[in-house]
Amino acid sequence: MIKDTLHEGELYSRTIPVDRDRTISFLGEALRIYATPQLINDIEQTCLVYLLEHVEDGANSVGTAVDIAHTGATLLGMHVRIDVKVARIEGRAVKFDVAVFDDVEQVCSGSHSRFVIDVEKLKTRVAAKASRVGVTV
Repeated sequence: MIKDTLHEGELYSRTIPVDRDRTISFLGEALRIYATPQLINDIEQTCLVYLLEHVEDGANSVGTAVDIAHTGATLLGMHVRIDVKVARIEGRAVKFDVAVFDDVEQVCSGSHSRFVIDVEKLKTRVAAKASRVGVTV
């Protein structure tokens, strides 16, 4: 499912503007800073986009673990660069080392793991689980 184009040590970067939807609101307008849940989503999406270049048709990936330290406040209107490095490939499991930088400093470090799946097989498993509990998918 993973093509032989994916190798440990490879790097991928993506730059994202920190818009209003990516910021917290609970500290008021003066402290509209990058929200940790949004940072995690952006890390996952960055790894997903990169990994999709290296999987066969009909495959995709799901996140299985996130371990980060969000150590700096990024202001509304700034940009972040998310750097991901393929740290380990074990079968269909891929672990990424992650570093995130805003316009001033590094604001995050950690790791994210994804598992490559066959989309049709997952649909079948999800449908079977849904039917057991009476949920329509």
